[in-house]
Amino acid sequence: MQHEPGRRAARPVGAITRGTTNPNRLRRVDRWIAGPLAARWRTAADPLVVDLGYGATPVTAVELLARLRAVRPDVEVRGLEIDPQRVADAQPLAGPGLAFALGGFEIPLERGRRAIVVRAFNVLRQYDEAQVASSWDTVRERLADGGVLVDGTCDEVGRRASWIAVGKEDGPLSLTLSLRLRGLGRPSQVAERLPKALIHRNVPGERVHDYLKALDAAWDRAAALAGFGVRQRFLATAGQLRTDGWPVLDGPTRWRLGEVGVAWSAVAPLSSSR
Repeated sequence: MQHEPGRRAARPVGAITRGTTNPNRLRRVDRWIAGPLAARWRTAADPLVVDLGYGATPVTAVELLARLRAVRPDVEVRGLEIDPQRVADAQPLAGPGLAFALGGFEIPLERGRRAIVVRAFNVLRQYDEAQVASSWDTVRERLADGGVLVDGTCDEVGRRASWIAVGKEDGPLSLTLSLRLRGLGRPSQVAERLPKALIHRNVPGERVHDYLKALDAAWDRAAALAGFGVRQRFLATAGQLRTDGWPVLDGPTRWRLGEVGVAWSAVAPLSSSR
């Protein structure tokens, strides 16, 4: 990371996270960044992706680079942490296309460079809900044109995950839920892993609560398909949501992975301008 001569580096913006990291934990969101979101960064002039708050070990940044290089071989990943020791510990894994540096929501990069994607997973869940909007805005100001912040949460082994796509120019765009289908009881079990912007809004009267109820209701209506496998049941569930008028995104290719996205307008908190 380069700084102007004689200028002292600013203190990273944010708080140190617990740092829980497990290999393959973020496979679901990585698959989405390499899939539906790839249209945003595949043709970028500078394909730079930031793994913000990668945690106690840099394994998620290493995995992210490998997954995105399947789409674009010249993609670069920059892991940022505000804990200097975590940055120092990660350096042995740095190499072509992969670097680690001290930084937080201010996204410090070499002069003139801006990230096209910033993935911040299991970071904001440790903040107060009131801090979410300002944190989003801090990152958005530092994205490249057309860039996206992916703010999400998952469980310790990555079986249940959810994330919000936040565009540089247009703010929050969508909520995506991604579930391990085998052994799934009800789709709303993901509620405890909603991003911070929504997790406290899963109460009657809020849109995200209505959405999860509709998701469960569609799941119940598809019970007759359980004999054909849980994937067929989930495909029917997502299709039913769309039929019922929810602005469901993507299609069967994503749904069969246990993933379903919806436009932000359908789940946005009622008491927020976002």
